[in-house]
Amino acid sequence: MCARAANGRPVIVAIELKILGYAVLLGLAQILLTAFVRTRAYGASWNTGARDTTPTDRKTPLVGRLERAQANFFETFPLFAAAVLACAAAGRLNHPTELGCWLYLGARLAYVPLYAAGVPYLRTLVWGLSILGLLHPLARLLM
Repeated sequence: MCARAANGRPVIVAIELKILGYAVLLGLAQILLTAFVRTRAYGASWNTGARDTTPTDRKTPLVGRLERAQANFFETFPLFAAAVLACAAAGRLNHPTELGCWLYLGARLAYVPLYAAGVPYLRTLVWGLSILGLLHPLARLLM
């Protein structure tokens, strides 16, 4: 179903805003994946309890990697969202901003399994690509 404006015409949503929505879904997926793996390691009673203490002796490398990948996403995502929303508000969306948004999202999607698998150098390169993607809308905004 297509969203409609008050005048009944379809509302066209910029692709950059849709990509931003996909990035929100990626953030939610990372939260759920990390929670699932953490619960498997620590147990359901820990997850449903007060979690006053964390059984660090049961923390697996995968739990730590997913927690760090999630934290890294939430370090860059607000900056990406701000740049995209500011470009949209200023009417500065164009092909380079779309390319940057796709680059950010694609790199962030690739980053999670690379980090989870413990891949060292490629993971850092992919992180750099996500930053490059973030810089595209920011550069367009500041030009």
